[in-house]
Amino acid sequence: MLSGGNTNDCTRFEQVMEAIRVPRIGPGRPRTRPDHVIADKGYSSRRIRAYLRGRGIRHTIPERVDQVNGRLNRGSRGGRPPAFDRRTYRLRNVVERCFNRLKQWRGLATRYDKTQESYQAAVTIASILLWI
Repeated sequence: MLSGGNTNDCTRFEQVMEAIRVPRIGPGRPRTRPDHVIADKGYSSRRIRAYLRGRGIRHTIPERVDQVNGRLNRGSRGGRPPAFDRRTYRLRNVVERCFNRLKQWRGLATRYDKTQESYQAAVTIASILLWI
């Protein structure tokens, strides 16, 4: 999903999740629900966690400092912290390295393309070349 440069990525989270279509190797409909979601602190919100819980998707998202402090200030009413697995969270590094490699393409990093279609095509071509 493409959004403006000044738009927070977490506002498009549900749209991205609804757009997931992973084809199966054999017959059958494509998968629309991932087994696990790993995200950074920018995606740590009650809304996103509730959405993932509602769809039965496990997640590894660290809490922001202000959320931890708010929970601790509420005492026993603050609830328990969400589960967080450091070993699983390290796997997010693969995605960050991919973004780093894609941003080495000057046209993608500075967004010279004016239309959404041409920019998305450039991202697709760069991704294919990195994959090859």
